[in-house]
Amino acid sequence: MNDFYLIAKVTSVVGKKGTVKIISYSDYPERFSHLSRVYLDFFGDKKSFFVESVKQKKNFFIAKLKNFNSDKDSAILVGKEIFVDKEDLVKLPDNHFFIHDLIGSRVLKDDKELGLIKDVLAYPANDVYVIEDGSGKEILLPAVLMFIESFDSMNKILKLRSGVDLYEDDES
Repeated sequence: MNDFYLIAKVTSVVGKKGTVKIISYSDYPERFSHLSRVYLDFFGDKKSFFVESVKQKKNFFIAKLKNFNSDKDSAILVGKEIFVDKEDLVKLPDNHFFIHDLIGSRVLKDDKELGLIKDVLAYPANDVYVIEDGSGKEILLPAVLMFIESFDSMNKILKLRSGVDLYEDDES
């Protein structure tokens, strides 16, 4: 069974020759210049498509998929999300993690479980981990190295540094 990873979305047709505009969800735009195959979801089934070309514009990309040679052909792609398989994932630098690896991870501090990462919010300064404890309460943790001791993606465990206060309760 293949695992698929969301990287972009087709937003519109561009011109009459079958090219489409795509918006990237990736922090690594250079990844698009090396893509040869992508997957799009049709009725719950991922279908493979070959990439003929990709050109970066200001904050989006123009892509041409094989056998989509007119605006009418490409119209069916609008609104579709673009996925890659594991072999086409970007190699991340040290201390960078995929969101799909973080979601569902146990968060430990001083060997005490704080909860599970249920979401990762993207902000300009840094990402923020949304941790849900056993009672459903959410804890927001800035995704900065000063808070993180280690992350084991295989066992889905994020260990936080001892002695660092995560947040202050300003509501009391």
